[in-house]
Amino acid sequence: MDIPAYKSALIVGTGPGLSASLARLFAAEGLAVAVAARNAEKLGALAAETGAAAYACDSTDAAQVAGLFTAMDAAGTTPDLVVYNASGRVRGPVTELDPAEVLRGIEVSAFGAFLVAQQAARRMLPHGHGAIALTGATAGVKGFALSSCFAMGKFALRGLAQSLARELGPQGIHVAHFIIDGVIRGARYADPPDRPDSTLDPDAIARAYWANLTQPRSARSWEVELRPWTEKF
Repeated sequence: MDIPAYKSALIVGTGPGLSASLARLFAAEGLAVAVAARNAEKLGALAAETGAAAYACDSTDAAQVAGLFTAMDAAGTTPDLVVYNASGRVRGPVTELDPAEVLRGIEVSAFGAFLVAQQAARRMLPHGHGAIALTGATAGVKGFALSSCFAMGKFALRGLAQSLARELGPQGIHVAHFIIDGVIRGARYADPPDRPDSTLDPDAIARAYWANLTQPRSARSWEVELRPWTEKF
């Protein structure tokens, strides 16, 4: 039974929550780590902590995404593990939403994931090895009122993941979609004293990603749903 081994990881859409937990875990597992966000300056502390390389990249811009991967190629750190963790959200009544803002939200949630997965697959396929993880949400399986933009983007992301898993899986590339069904714990969201562990611990989510991404190819899951024990189904 062969357990996949990775050398270099890229996390696109990096922030202080789940992405930071993933960066720490990947670094602890011995991977060279790269983190990317539109504003690379905010990545300084995380890069210093994990030894990660930080890149500025707008994931909805095809040229910038291609440039990100080219830069990693030049640095000798072409990723064989890629996580797309960016989301776009615009809330409000459908009659009042700004079409331009909605388009931008869908581009961040779904089109950017396509661009990143495309560049990753081009590099992984010649080796028949690699993994692409896409971070979804409850909105990808259940649309909520006043959240049509987020639902459209996350439904599209789930469809992309399913298609990629069927296309790339037989060629050695593990594609996984993670449904985050609940609030991720952080500076803005903490557990109330009477409901411990009622939010998702980002470190625990990261461990679930790693468990999935290191599954042997004889028994893999293309989709994982994660929720706190208090969350209603």
